Formats: sequence, structure tokens, C-alpha cells
Amino acid sequence: MESIKYDPSSRIFDLLQFGEYGDVNPSITDSATYTFLQAHTMSDTFAGSQEGCYLYSRHWNPSNKYLADAIAAMEGTEAAWVTASGMGAITSAILQLVNTGDHIVSSMTIYGGTFAFLNNYLKKFRIDVTFVDITNVEAVQKAIRPNTKIIYTETMTNPLLQISDIAALAKIADDNQIKLMVDNTFTPMIVTPALHGAHIVVHSMTKFINGKNDCVAGVICGSKEFIDALCDVNVGTAMLLGPALDPLRSSSILKNLHTLHIRMKQHSKNAQYLAEKFREAGIKIIYPGFEEHKGHEVLKNMMNEEFGFGGMIAIDMGTSEIASKLMEKMESEGVGYLAVSLGYFKTLFSNSGKSTSSEVPEEIQKEMGLSDGLIRFSVGLDNDIENTWTKIKKCLDQIISLTSDTHTKGQSGSFHP
Repeated sequence: MESIKYDPSSRIFDLLQFGEYGDVNPSITDSATYTFLQAHTMSDTFAGSQEGCYLYSRHWNPSNKYLADAIAAMEGTEAAWVTASGMGAITSAILQLVNTGDHIVSSMTIYGGTFAFLNNYLKKFRIDVTFVDITNVEAVQKAIRPNTKIIYTETMTNPLLQISDIAALAKIADDNQIKLMVDNTFTPMIVTPALHGAHIVVHSMTKFINGKNDCVAGVICGSKEFIDALCDVNVGTAMLLGPALDPLRSSSILKNLHTLHIRMKQHSKNAQYLAEKFREAGIKIIYPGFEEHKGHEVLKNMMNEEFGFGGMIAIDMGTSEIASKLMEKMESEGVGYLAVSLGYFKTLFSNSGKSTSSEVPEEIQKEMGLSDGLIRFSVGLDNDIENTWTKIKKCLDQIISLTSDTHTKGQSGSFHP
């Protein structure tokens, strides 16, 4: 399959969004409710038949609409709706599509909060979920039932950095008249899932899209029909559950969105450099930019090449004890922060099995291949990444020295307990 040439950044920059007084930044609308000059216009707005009017900010407001339009342009979808968190986006989109007795097929390797929602919370509605190795397309096909409504996955899965073959999954979804929902949080601009057949795309905008770790936000992208359904005053989950994003935050995210293309290139450049250095040092590493990565060719066929292979890497230190010591030393040395989340301008690292994937039961962590010693890195925007590696190498040497009595470097190049 040939890659599709697409420039998400230009789609954003092509939008002409001005404030009401000609502001180069759209004006921030901080009103909760909106006036109508005629009573029938309010009635028509409630009914969803009046274009261009705002009713109540839980539904829409102009600031949120500006951001939603920009994200939809980036993702190549007809429309979008912004939420107060990534989980608000994920849960609202899923609940809009399923009813009691329905079934979902999901990647086994996904963000821990999403896993908990699918595996634990949906049980109260008697909605079943089958978790599969999303890279095994045959397993996905076999998991489909007559009552399946959604295939759910992440473009690049958290935290094992598996790559979903979106086109293949979309074909299964289309053949069975169900929806493919893709979380694109790890790969904004790098991959445009809708171009490859995804029906719904969600993001935690907290991460790369905003890039500052100063707010929590999410977005749902899809057809105009789906977004309108989400906002329906009678049955729309986004309207009725109320995960509306504050307009001041919408405004700040919209400004940050215009530098996303620059940031993603630097995140990717730095991650590739560190990945190569970890490999040279004999540390077991997961990085989709390496040819030996199982999903490398799949990602190459989907990606918008100029943005690289992403800012995420993962290394395996064997045990959580060794991983913890290394992370503590790296934080002390000034490499970055021992913290959850990703997409920040500083490097963040965490032991996934004990943090962002801790909601996943240990037996399932083992089934998916999540090592007790896995450290997930969100590589920052360091200008001197060579100096960053010097600090990391110093920390690695200290850890290897400390554990030399009970740990050895295996011939395979992996760090072994």
C-alpha cells in the first residue's frame, strides 16, 4: 500500500479564524449562555435545525468551535467536538455508539484508563469487550460478533508502541458495518487515521497537541452526522454527560496547535537519536523507527513522513526495582522528570506497569508482553540531545555498576536480570 501524501499543518494554517474585532487570535467567549433576538430561533437551535447560533456552552461555544474546526482540519474529518479531558472524549464517543448487550473488540494494549473503562465500567451496562492483539488482524476478525459495534485501538499503542494497521482494521469494520475508533494521541500529524478508513478519531489534547502540560483536554473527530448526534439535546452523550472544555483553555490550545508541526519534528528527531544510542549501549529498546520493529513497515505506509516516527520510546530494564533506580538517577541528573503523561517540552519517563498501565491486571500485562522493568519515555524538545544522552549514559553506567554482582549484559544486547 502506498503512503498518502497529506500535510495536516497546512490544513490548520489554511483556516482563517479571526476575532470579532479583527483580532489575529479569535476572541475568547466566556459566556455560559447566549441571547436570541427571536423566540423561534431559540426553539430551532434546541431542535438542532438552526445553523450559526449558540445555545449554552455545555453544547457549543465559539471558542470551542474554533478549536474543534482546527482539529477536524488536521485530522481530515468533517467535524470535531472538544472535551474537558481525553477520557471525556473516549468515553463519550464509545457510549454514543453502544447500548446494553452490545460488544466491543479492543486492542489489549491501550492506555490504562481506557482499559479500566472498557474492562470494568462497561460491565454495569452488560456491554462485553474482547481484548486482542491488535497487530493480529486475523484475531480481530475472529473476535467480531453479530452484536459487535466498535473496533477500538490506538494508532501507536500505550505503552508497548505497537502499530495498528488502520486500513486493515477499517476493512473489517466496514465489512461488518461497525465503527473503527482510533486514539491518535501518540501520533498527531504523523498519522491521519481518517485517511486510512478510521470512522472516529480521539485525542487526549493534554499531550502533544497542547504540549505544555498546563491543562487537561480531549477531542472527538468524525463525520458531521456523528458529531451532531453527540451534541443532540435529547440523546447526545457529549451534551448529556457534560464534559465541556473551558473556552479559555480552548483558546490557549488553539494557539499551541499552530506550533505542533515544529514540535513533532523535534520530538521525533530527539527520540530517534536516543533510541539509536540506547541500542548501541546494548539496552533492549522498543522504537517504531527501527526496521526490526514489527510495525515499522505498517507505520511507514501510513505516516506523513516529514514528522518522523514520534517522540515515544520504551526500554526494558528487566525489573521494576532497576527501572526505579534508573529513573530516580535520571531525574536527579536533569534528564527530565519522573512523571506520567507525555508530549511535554521536557522529557518524561515512568515505569508503565506501575503507573499508566497499573489498571491492567498483572496477568494481562504479562499476556501482552509488558515487562515489569519497562520504562516509557516521552522525549522532550531538548536542543542539545547529545548532552541529554551523556547524562542518561552516566546514569546507566551507575546502575550497571551497582547491579554488577547480580546482573549481566547478555549477548543479545538486552539488559538482563
